[in-house]
Amino acid sequence: MLLAGDIGGTKTNLGIFSIEKGPLEPLVEATFPSGQYPGLEALVEEFLKQTALKVKHACFGVAGTVIDDKAKITNLPWVVEKESLRKTLNLGHVSLLNDLEAIAYGVPLLGPNDLHTINKGIPVTGGTMAIIAPGTGLGEAFLIWDGARYRAYPSEGGHSDFAPNNPLEINLLKYLHKKWEHASYESVCSGQGLVNIYEFLKDTGYAKEPVWLSEQLNVANDPNPVIVKAALNNKKACSLCTATLDVFVSVLGAEAGNFALKVLATGGVYLGGGIPPKIIHALKDRQFMESFTRKGRFSELVSRIPVHIILNPNIALIGAASYGLELLEAHSS
Repeated sequence: MLLAGDIGGTKTNLGIFSIEKGPLEPLVEATFPSGQYPGLEALVEEFLKQTALKVKHACFGVAGTVIDDKAKITNLPWVVEKESLRKTLNLGHVSLLNDLEAIAYGVPLLGPNDLHTINKGIPVTGGTMAIIAPGTGLGEAFLIWDGARYRAYPSEGGHSDFAPNNPLEINLLKYLHKKWEHASYESVCSGQGLVNIYEFLKDTGYAKEPVWLSEQLNVANDPNPVIVKAALNNKKACSLCTATLDVFVSVLGAEAGNFALKVLATGGVYLGGGIPPKIIHALKDRQFMESFTRKGRFSELVSRIPVHIILNPNIALIGAASYGLELLEAHSS
């Protein structure tokens, strides 16, 4: 049996899987608030105490860059180390993956009900697949067919330079540069990015903030759901929120198209993360695909690339389990 985990700054999903049932059917599964634990070891120990199952192998997808089997978790004071986990939890083998790498390993296992297609395209069998995931941050990863199976590769492309495509976005870049020395795509296409766009439009006088919206934002722990809900509310229009979401969708479409070109993602582009499932109606609007395909003489090529929204919230856990079970099966044989 395998212990698999999706380790995030807000929550951690853990599950125990078997070779017989595979990565889609956990024997047991639980979710924990990450911030209430001093480290991953303590959290996993509590989970294992709650089960009567014994594991000797583990695979974790972590929200952070994995280098030399070590990762600093984004938005948490955790440092996750493979050898520390192995010794503390008395495990035979531990694998660490970047969270986007874990999501990527789960993509080939997704069924029609796990996806919402916004561009059917013409997928190429065995073609490279790209994953771009706006959530707390902006994650990117890709899958390459090796002749027998897909192999996932992580990326930190979300931190590459934000490139504006129209006068409004040029002014947004100038606004962000006044705050920070470097403005990345994550500065725009993420949870914090939505707030950055909103503040830019408000501060530059693009539209006024309604009193009712100001009152809601003042008491909200997270402003993003308030902004998104107001943007998608046809009965109570808020031009400031609508413009915020329009800019977000436009920039996300452009960067998704950029990434598709960089890895030649003829197998498809998959939108992951927490935000896309919440703004499906906005992503289905022509603005996203117009930005996605606006690539000059390569526009026709990009227009043939399928684009899907990942709906399954357990995709990172599924991917971590898939990768770990493959190693476990090879080890067993």
